[in-house]
Amino acid sequence: MLRYVGRRIAIYGNSGSGKSTLGRALGKRLGLPYIELDEIFHYRPNWEDRTDEDFRAQVRARLDASPEGWVCDGNYGAVRDLILPLADTAIWLRLPFHVVYWRLASRTIVRSLGGAPLWNGNRESLRRTFLSKDSMLLWWITSWRRSRHRTAEALASITHSARVIVLRSPREVRALVREAEGRAP
Repeated sequence: MLRYVGRRIAIYGNSGSGKSTLGRALGKRLGLPYIELDEIFHYRPNWEDRTDEDFRAQVRARLDASPEGWVCDGNYGAVRDLILPLADTAIWLRLPFHVVYWRLASRTIVRSLGGAPLWNGNRESLRRTFLSKDSMLLWWITSWRRSRHRTAEALASITHSARVIVLRSPREVRALVREAEGRAP
């Protein structure tokens, strides 16, 4: 039995929870464009980020360019009020702390060692990962609860009619991708 997920999908979850992996997989399965907010926000090398005003304009343009639907992932508060009211489905990845932190640490270390490019020429480095006050691993620990609280608050306070799907395990995520259907039954 297929699971209806709609044609305008917003994906939320802590960093490392699998938002981008899920977003790409659902986009491919449903034939929808995938919009990755990190790629839009981190628009220049050396982690130069857009202003909120520019970020909102860029996100609005991407959403408007996909009137037949989209899959959008990211936790940026600056654009939640643009995305969530347009979404027909919001997926919240609420996986356990140990699962997400292991994924984040593994991914960050592998990217740092390999110098893999991320968005627009940005790269993670061992120095930034382990010897910087901007360490993703440190930031993540201090933001875990705050991120979950902000997602819950946004889903409750921003006016929307999206169906909210909360996934609490990697198994549930895999099942959703396997069973996803973008058109109403």
